[in-house]
Amino acid sequence: MKKLLCLVMMLCLMATAAFAEEALTLDWETGSAVVEASGLTGEFYTFEDLAVAFWVPEGLEPVELTEEDVANGYIAYFMPEDQSAALAFVYVDVNGLTVEDYATYLTSETDAQNVEIGTVNGLNCVSYTMPEKDTVNIMFATEAGYALEVTCWPLSEENAELVWGVVVSSIQAVE
Repeated sequence: MKKLLCLVMMLCLMATAAFAEEALTLDWETGSAVVEASGLTGEFYTFEDLAVAFWVPEGLEPVELTEEDVANGYIAYFMPEDQSAALAFVYVDVNGLTVEDYATYLTSETDAQNVEIGTVNGLNCVSYTMPEKDTVNIMFATEAGYALEVTCWPLSEENAELVWGVVVSSIQAVE
């Protein structure tokens, strides 16, 4: 099983490296195959107001948001009991920045690394890592001038690329 996970992780890393060559395109068809091959389990959650669904791995449970969390744009937060990982969804006003504008901002104004523009299930996005925070992030711009930002932590743990890659590849529009 470990060899299979290593192989799948290498495929995910190769796909990430392909970002530098051309825009990455992820789809849930590939993600669901990875889930099946790896033995990961989880379930889909839907944000009705945003018409978006995403897959959350088993073991990550919804955390009740505080008023401050909601005021800061958090719409969902998932964490295991031992608080060793987190998956956060934030919906914030980015003053109409496009994915391209956000990528420029990230590369010129922040410590973000591996900033890449891509597409996930037909949704335009920019992905990046924040090594000092040990996170991988992906931002989807909306027509309303807002952004749905997904943050996955930690990136450094064993098999993190696999799990977070599946989460990111699962995000899709729903009706």
